[in-house]
Amino acid sequence: MKIDTDTNRPADDTPSFRESEGTQESLDIKYMKEAIKLARKAGKHMEVPIGCVIVHEGKIIGRGYNRRNTDKTTLGHAEITAIKKASKVIGDWRLEDCTIYITLEPCQMCAGAIVQARIPRVVIGSMNPKAGCGGSILNILEMPQFNHVCQVTRGVLDSECSTLLSTFFKNLRESKKTQTRAD
Repeated sequence: MKIDTDTNRPADDTPSFRESEGTQESLDIKYMKEAIKLARKAGKHMEVPIGCVIVHEGKIIGRGYNRRNTDKTTLGHAEITAIKKASKVIGDWRLEDCTIYITLEPCQMCAGAIVQARIPRVVIGSMNPKAGCGGSILNILEMPQFNHVCQVTRGVLDSECSTLLSTFFKNLRESKKTQTRAD
């Protein structure tokens, strides 16, 4: 796998977010902001702040945010929740005319679910070099060996998405230190 030395991420021929122009860029920003709102909601519930929306014909048809701790399930990821909701609205497991917006690069489970749902376009806020399967560790979303390959746009509102996560984890570490001192 070829690595881009500037970003330390897998290099590919996919146009980056910054190279795109016009209406698609403004729509990507609009819907990523909606995903960020959901990520903030997750953070308020002391969940890792990850949010996701699925858009079909200009309408949000699925929303989700991390709820693993709240629901006490491994399946409580933002993408899984949003896919379930969107499938219910569409009335089919195939989400072939949709775009999914995620504040953090999906894990292997979520990337697999996106491919299985046949979602053609994936828009990612920030990459996840420790667990990402949309280009960082693996690239399940764009593997030509599968019967469905997604078009991926990376880096939409990257700074805002990354800051949300880093602030959450910084506050969590500080809270644990304070708790340890109190005990």
